[in-house]
This record gives sequence, structure tokens and C-alpha cells, in this order.
Amino acid sequence: MIAGPCESTLFGGVLAALAAALCWTLASFCWRRLPSSLTAAELNLLKNALGLLLLLPLQLLLWQPLPAAAWLLLAASGVIGIAAGDSLFFAALRRLGARSTLTIEAAAPVVTTLAGLWLLAEWPDGLQLLGVLLVSAAVLLVARRAAVHPVSPQPAASRLGVLLALLAVLCASGGALLSRQVLAAATISPWQAAAVRLAAATLVQLPLAPTVLAGAWLRPRPRPAAPRWSMVLLATLLGTALGIGLQQAALAQLPVAQAVTLLATAPAMAAVLAPLDRDRPGLSGALAALLAALGVWCVVA
Repeated sequence: MIAGPCESTLFGGVLAALAAALCWTLASFCWRRLPSSLTAAELNLLKNALGLLLLLPLQLLLWQPLPAAAWLLLAASGVIGIAAGDSLFFAALRRLGARSTLTIEAAAPVVTTLAGLWLLAEWPDGLQLLGVLLVSAAVLLVARRAAVHPVSPQPAASRLGVLLALLAVLCASGGALLSRQVLAAATISPWQAAAVRLAAATLVQLPLAPTVLAGAWLRPRPRPAAPRWSMVLLATLLGTALGIGLQQAALAQLPVAQAVTLLATAPAMAAVLAPLDRDRPGLSGALAALLAALGVWCVVA
């Protein structure tokens, strides 16, 4: 295993990763309950643009120059991990529900660990690898349950949801690896890294802006828009502004395999909140949450 940072830095990275996972879990439930005529990609553009606006005040205080390579890597990370990955995630969320989608997303530690070994030469020890495998076992349980007991009444929609969630995993892992390369090599604020990634994701999705504006503002609504926009802002603040900033803080302070494994603890948190999504986790869901928790303990221990 490569030499790690000091204990205080590790502790801060662990807290940042777990806080990001909680933010993403709460935001997922908000997005799931939000009525919208926008597609997954259009909804992704909306939350990215709003998240970027929420982060702008911090950039006035924390902005610093970066090498050209760092700009390119962070921009690519935003396009792959946020523009593509979050669009796929939203599409899966609508078909599977928050708990099942988040648990399938727990496949990210395996993908990221293998890629980290190859690309970044970050070698976890035996206990950490066990933690990654335990979290991955939770994925298999929920993927099987999504096929046998789907949230959607249409089995085809559930199968498509599983596929979309797995593609979102690949994008999220690629984005995390690119961010880690920058954060490990340069002195940069995690919030600046989050803003650069969001800016790149928003830029590539701008062709969808006219549709988003038409769906969000121009179409007549039978009910006042204030409650809907309050939930949009809350979900964006939690999942985009805070969640991505805390994710970058975790990637800056922890090896990528440990950071992504801790970020994947959202399923254990989502299992506790499952009744909010009218979803009963059942025995397999409880076992998946337990395996995820044990995997986290192995990584942190």
C-alpha cells in the first residue's frame, strides 16, 4: 500500500466522503419525489447550472490559477462524471427508485479500485479490498431484487434501469479517477475543482437549454411553482453544490479506492430512508445495507 497522509487528513477525508454520501442520498429522494416534464438529461442541466450558481460566491474567495493540464482533466471529469453520469443516474432513478439505484451505484468501488491500481498505482491493503468486495456483494443483492421485485410495474423498465445505473457507475468512476489525478498532484480547493467540473458539464449540455427553459418556466402549471422550485433548490444544494464539493475534498485527502468506497455508502443510508420512497427494503435490502456498512468499516479500519 502506498504511504498515506496523516491521521487528521485521513479523518477529514472520511468525514467528507460520508457527508457527501448523505447529501446524495437526501438529494436522490428529493429528485425522485419531484414532478417534472423534463427528461433526465434536461433535469441534469438544470441542477448543474443551479449548482454552479450556488458555488460562484466561494469561487471569488478561493479561485487560483491552474496548469492547462489540470483544467483539461477537470473538464473531462465533469463531462464524463456529471454530464453523462448524472444523466444516466437520473434516468435509472426514475425506473428503479432511490434505494435500488444507489445500491447498484455501489459497484463503483470495484471499478475504481481496479482502475486506480492500473492508472494511479494506489494499492489498497487486504482489509480494504475485503471492504470493496463486501460493498460489491450488496450490488448483486439489489440488482437481483430489482429484477424480481421491481419498483416499476413494468419489468422491462426495471431491466433498463439496472443497465442505466451500471453505465452511470462507469461514468462516475471515470470522473473520480480524473479528479483524483488533479487533486493529488496540485494544490487546489475542492470547491474550485467542483466548480470547474460543473462548468464543463453545463457547457456541453447547453444545447438542451431551450427545452429546459420551456419546461421549467413557459409551460402553464395547474399549481403554484414555489413548492416545486423549493425542492429543486434543496436537492441542488445538497446533491450538487455540497455533494460534489465534499466528494472533491474526499478525493483530495484519500486514495481513490477508499474515497469512492466511502462515497458508495449511500445505499446503507437509503435503506433507512426507504419508506420515504414508498419502498420496503425487505430481507435482501437489509442484508445489502449490512454488507455495505461492514465494507465501510473494513475500508476505514
